[in-house]
Amino acid sequence: MKKSTRFFASMVAILFATALLAQDASYTYENVSNDPINTRIYTLDNGLKVYMSVNKETPRIQTFIAVRVGGKNDPAETTGLAHYFEHLMFKGTDKFGTLNYEKEKPLLDEIERLFEVYRNTTDEDARTAIYQQIDSVSYEASKLAIPNEYDKLMSAIGATGTNAYTGFDMTVYTDDIPSNQVENWAKIQAERFQNNVIRGFHTELETVYEEKNMSLTQDGRKVYEKMLATLFPHHPYGTQTVLGSQEHLKNPSITNIKEYYKTYYVPNNMAICLAGDFDPDGMIRVIDAHFGNMEPNDNLPPLPVTEQEELTKPVSVEVLGLEAANISLGWRFPGSSSQEKDLLDIISLIMNNGQAGLVDLNLIQQQKVLSAYAGLYSMSDYCAFVMGANPKQGQTLEEARDLLLGQIDKLKKGEFSEELISASVNNLKLSQMRRIESNAGRANWFVNTFINGLDWKDQVDRLDRLARITKQDVVNFANAYFKENYAVIYKREGKDPNELKIAKPQITPIVMNRDARSEFLLGIQQAEVEPIEPVFLDFEKDLKKLKAKSDIPVLYKQNVNNGLFSLIYVFDMGNNTDKAIGTAFEYMRYLGTSTKSPEEIKTAFYNLACSFGVYPGSERVYVMLSGLAENMDKALELFEELLADAQVNPEAYANLTEDILKKRNDAKLNQGQNFNKLLQYAIWGADSPDKNILSETELNTMDPEELVARIRQLNHFEHRILYYGPDSDDQFLTTLNRLHRVPATLTPVPEDNRFKQEPVKENKVYLAKYDAKQIYMAMVANDGVVYDPTIEPTREMYNEYFSGNMNSIVFQEMRESRGLAYSAYAYLMPPSKLNRPYILRAFIATQNDKMDDALKAFHQILNDMPESENAFNLAKDGLITRLRTDRIIKENILWAYINAQDLGLNTDRRKELFKQAQDMTLSDVKAFQEKWVKDRTYSYCILGNEEDLDLQQLETYGPIIRLSQEDIFGY
Repeated sequence: MKKSTRFFASMVAILFATALLAQDASYTYENVSNDPINTRIYTLDNGLKVYMSVNKETPRIQTFIAVRVGGKNDPAETTGLAHYFEHLMFKGTDKFGTLNYEKEKPLLDEIERLFEVYRNTTDEDARTAIYQQIDSVSYEASKLAIPNEYDKLMSAIGATGTNAYTGFDMTVYTDDIPSNQVENWAKIQAERFQNNVIRGFHTELETVYEEKNMSLTQDGRKVYEKMLATLFPHHPYGTQTVLGSQEHLKNPSITNIKEYYKTYYVPNNMAICLAGDFDPDGMIRVIDAHFGNMEPNDNLPPLPVTEQEELTKPVSVEVLGLEAANISLGWRFPGSSSQEKDLLDIISLIMNNGQAGLVDLNLIQQQKVLSAYAGLYSMSDYCAFVMGANPKQGQTLEEARDLLLGQIDKLKKGEFSEELISASVNNLKLSQMRRIESNAGRANWFVNTFINGLDWKDQVDRLDRLARITKQDVVNFANAYFKENYAVIYKREGKDPNELKIAKPQITPIVMNRDARSEFLLGIQQAEVEPIEPVFLDFEKDLKKLKAKSDIPVLYKQNVNNGLFSLIYVFDMGNNTDKAIGTAFEYMRYLGTSTKSPEEIKTAFYNLACSFGVYPGSERVYVMLSGLAENMDKALELFEELLADAQVNPEAYANLTEDILKKRNDAKLNQGQNFNKLLQYAIWGADSPDKNILSETELNTMDPEELVARIRQLNHFEHRILYYGPDSDDQFLTTLNRLHRVPATLTPVPEDNRFKQEPVKENKVYLAKYDAKQIYMAMVANDGVVYDPTIEPTREMYNEYFSGNMNSIVFQEMRESRGLAYSAYAYLMPPSKLNRPYILRAFIATQNDKMDDALKAFHQILNDMPESENAFNLAKDGLITRLRTDRIIKENILWAYINAQDLGLNTDRRKELFKQAQDMTLSDVKAFQEKWVKDRTYSYCILGNEEDLDLQQLETYGPIIRLSQEDIFGY
């Protein structure tokens, strides 16, 4: 009887499998011959497109869900809507994110009604009263909500990279998932794309305010937006911005947002883009089952067609901001699906490719400007070719403008070689090989294809088309399009009168309901999947340790996937031991050899589709060479020649000195660089590696021959070599021993013990001035305890629970509950080397008038960590699931070994973390927090305008120490 039952079950299984095969056979994919990633494209009956590329290297799948709608589709009266709705897509549905949707819905409806009244009310006192009502109803609604349950769902299935982004043409939602979680992923995504519910609206609005405030202090963004406004005065690219206007953000409409969602978030306007480890037929079955019932919208509103008037003369516009002055030029072109796009791609590389373009050789190499660039803004409806430059000391923006226009003139006259075109095509092939090495690169390729309405065959054939472009084609195109029809944006230094802060509304912190779980989440957590066993590195098997001549250690990993190589010399010495070494290798960029000019060297590397660089850090110098493996011998020979035979160029050094001093002054105008220097001061003290640089006097009196001597002597010091490429170990060693120019005995590297990360023994407030509407604040704690491998697993778990993702304590308290910031984090950071201490760092960027609230909130959660068993279990399960599918592959194996050695380890740290995580409890994390985090003393780093700060309140945290720019920059 048992035997016949087994037989019957087997027959049923066979019949079921046969039925599935028959079903699979009915799938008709679009595919293209000679496709390097074997893409399969399937379109569901409702119009949803699915792009798929299988890559079995790791048991994970990169997923992008792209919607063909963005900032250009925002209603003119509520700009910023697409971006704001992107945030709201993380708030849940009627099935998750809620404790009881039936009770919650009337409150959400009332919030929607009140916002409509609010946006149509002009009296400020009345608006304040209405907002108080909104805040009150929102607080009641929050009692029925489960914040960030979407992130809990994605953590439960082991997803990483959970995020989204909005542009003018698209909104894209990203997750990287384990390959055994396809069914759960599809279930979650289908639910939120079909049944979104808008909740947590007013606190999320504060987050968007903060993102807008950040943009108002970013001069680069201002220039970008002004360029588009000038080139596209009758198109949404120019008439509105993705983040929206401040006025519209102050007057949002939930009603408009709902209509927008209903109109555009439909299957015939969406694509699911996938790359990774999966079965395509099985994937389509799952996607069809969950997304197939979505209703299409056959009446998608077209964007109003508005003809752009031809520019007949340059249009000049000024932008003011605190950062260094610069100049930008822009020309308008047809969109990404146009025939012109191919020529624009080639022209972009002819003009600026980082090595041998017209801008590279004629402006940067010849030190005619401080920096310069040229390239393409690629968008669906239009493209823009943009050039820009930062002027040298004493150079006007108009002079820099003329130098840029001079390169356009050379392009139109054909003053470039035909070989530059073929070399550009080869370098594009190299870029494509690098892109398709990663799942994200492949999936992002699909996103761009779908959003821009491109045919996949045209994408696959692109390099062949580009290879047929001739020099005459380029010259004809340049003369036809590059005329006096450009925009000029003069970014000048000065206070921007349009930089207005959005006033802080009074918000009652919403209820967090951390321990709550919806039935939907519970179902995902209880769903059984076949576990994937973890794979950890074995440094004795996963790489080879070889010896080159002069006893040089070599770490070797063969590339069995493609024809790319990377070769790195690692010297355990840097600016800490020789503060002139950074300047020496900056100087090397402008030097040739006794037989080749700098221009000839850079052109030769570009023609070989290889690139080189020397990167001196505080403690290490990295010499890097990479590119097409078939050309490695020639590239290595050329590079070794430059290191051994660099020739002094006094004029280049005089220019370099002038440029270094100009860059230093420009850095003082930049908010991010000011904050980084302030943070380094807090970590290292007054004597820090960041300030260990040549003084102005030392630069001016330095003999450039001394710098060249450092270049020539570098290979004489002890070093290690890392190789990842297709050559066998014997082949590689033969090549290396033949071309690597080293003495028989290498010189030991100098000792470096000068700089210490100072323990923070008492509270103090470091205040540095920067006049922006948004302040940056960090808290730094260091009790001097150095690396201890026994605490590492618990430290990792604490960070995961406390600040690891959108479900973490920091995110929920600082952003979700209080709406204090767009960006905030807090971590106990591990040392990078054995003799370094652990450092606790917290950060927030927020408005000046939210500063005190932010500090109080940080102290509250750092000292009295909120405890949630469910939140901990989600963090734990997510960490374990990720460890199961995390794979360190390719050249990253070599770096993993280097990092392990720095900490005195010979094994993969993840192995012990995985082992201990299984039995870890919230009590373990709480005990860790009480020992390592609670009641620490801090150095508070505050970058802002003290006139906007409550100094009396700040003094309650510690004595205020005002630091000048000279204090933090060292010059």
